[in-house]
Amino acid sequence: MSEIRIGVVMDPISSIHPEKDTSLAFMLEAQQRGWQINYMEMADLFLHDGRPEARMRQLKVFNDLHNWFEIIGEEYGALSNLDVILMRKDPPFDIEYIMATYILERAEEEGVLVVNKPRSLRDVNEKIFTAWFPQCCPPSLFTRSKKDIKIFLETHSKIVVKPTDKMGGKSVYVIAKGDVNTNVIIDEITESGNRYIQAQAYIPEIETMGDKRIIIIDGIPVDYGIARIPTGGDHRGNLAAGALAKGFRLSERDRWICSQISATLKERGLFFTGIDVIGDYLTEINVTSPTCIREIDKLYNTNIAALFFDKLQNLISENRFQKMDKKK
Repeated sequence: MSEIRIGVVMDPISSIHPEKDTSLAFMLEAQQRGWQINYMEMADLFLHDGRPEARMRQLKVFNDLHNWFEIIGEEYGALSNLDVILMRKDPPFDIEYIMATYILERAEEEGVLVVNKPRSLRDVNEKIFTAWFPQCCPPSLFTRSKKDIKIFLETHSKIVVKPTDKMGGKSVYVIAKGDVNTNVIIDEITESGNRYIQAQAYIPEIETMGDKRIIIIDGIPVDYGIARIPTGGDHRGNLAAGALAKGFRLSERDRWICSQISATLKERGLFFTGIDVIGDYLTEINVTSPTCIREIDKLYNTNIAALFFDKLQNLISENRFQKMDKKK
């Protein structure tokens, strides 16, 4: 196979935390395999007469906490010149993110493999898509109604409310029945009834077992995961919010949850996902820029990026053959 050109769309690479950044782990693995790395931010993507193009910067990357990348070249060109594009831009999932997926969808139509599939990135909201698998989830409510949220709180005594477009535990609140701040929190998170939110019954296992991140590659879960256990009185099981990371091996229940959703993920072209499980329940399906592979690798001496690229390389080979057939 000739040299593979990979594009990575992400936040500014200078601002990442290299010790835990999954996108960097992917680029290190791509470089190890001799692939050409083309780094892009969302502002680099554009359509020119309907043709998807970009400013692409070629990188060398290093497993170094102080010096993790070097720009070695730059070009403006067609995205169709790439073999594969990884969409790794972090939320917020806003209109600008959606516009970028349209550009990537045009690249996909021109024969580029895009991971994850742009249309599915638009269709699969990380919070709400759990509604497609109610058998896996805690009692939940998707609404913008203050009245309905208060009834849900009265029913379950303690609930979690969260916005649909953020990550890292931002704007996630726990409300207990009788909390004097209930009205303020609901008004704030729903923007006075003008914004949909997700509410879920509080799962007490978050306090002892944490919020478990499970990585799924091409429908198959990785055997090990990371449980993020809240610390210091914080209710959020997010490493970005200061949670403690503890490794675990997937339980039978974890694997059952994965089995319930894996076929749908594959059908939708969601090749690399990270699901969140608290206790026995699925709480989120992360499709935009799932993380935690470096933490898992460190604890279990695994190489999840290599596993991902083994499967990705097979997809690229299949995609190249399909493009050749179309040209005949």
